[in-house]
Amino acid sequence: MSKLAAQDKFLDLSDYGRPLATVFANQLKNTRFTPIHVTLLFGICGLIAIFCILKGYFLLAGLFLILKSIIDAADGELARIKNTPSYTGRYLDSVFDIILNFMFLMTICYVSKASIWFTILAFICVQLQGTLYNYYYVILRNKSVGGDTTSKIFEYKSPRAFPQESQKWVDFLFFTYTLVYGIFDKIIHFMDKNAYKVKTFPNWFMTLLSIYGLGFQLLIIAIMLPLNLIDYIIPFFIVYSSFIFVLISIRKVLIKV
Repeated sequence: MSKLAAQDKFLDLSDYGRPLATVFANQLKNTRFTPIHVTLLFGICGLIAIFCILKGYFLLAGLFLILKSIIDAADGELARIKNTPSYTGRYLDSVFDIILNFMFLMTICYVSKASIWFTILAFICVQLQGTLYNYYYVILRNKSVGGDTTSKIFEYKSPRAFPQESQKWVDFLFFTYTLVYGIFDKIIHFMDKNAYKVKTFPNWFMTLLSIYGLGFQLLIIAIMLPLNLIDYIIPFFIVYSSFIFVLISIRKVLIKV
């Protein structure tokens, strides 16, 4: 099952790992492995990438970052294949992502001897980039006929757990999710309050927007590391955030509500 109707599908530059993720998920469909197990696996890949950065194995670190992106896509694929949607998995995936993003940048800060304050700023920038992408993408998914609605445009209260999961875990993970993502969601919603009123987003716009997807962000890091550009990763993501204003302006001017 796709997240989007056929007419809403677009070239997602951040989702390059989807074909391999689908193959991997299909290999697990008749096993005891659950999407949560896959989520834990991409967390392990992220930790291995951090270890490789600390040791100076930059090419290997880049490969594990890409592998993390592939496996990150596989948990959702497995949930769709097994028809086991889960708010536990949805929030755990997101919480793992933000923790790993912080650890990636702090590790790069340590190795490159970058300023801690610039690194924190870069982290904020990375999260705002990803939040903008997710904001528009979730709007599109919720508007798309037959699209995936596990993620909501506005999440103000804990959802009712699916039959196969614990409500207590959903509540706990929802609280954690809103704690770590809430401020970024509010900033992006403030910058484009009326985006949710748009009937749909054109494919070219979503493809352009996908440069802010987490997979593409990690791909940039995976390329810069073995090119010995580690000193430039932190400032790059700060400057890269300038396109947030460009993308929002394009939405407001060319894609009317």
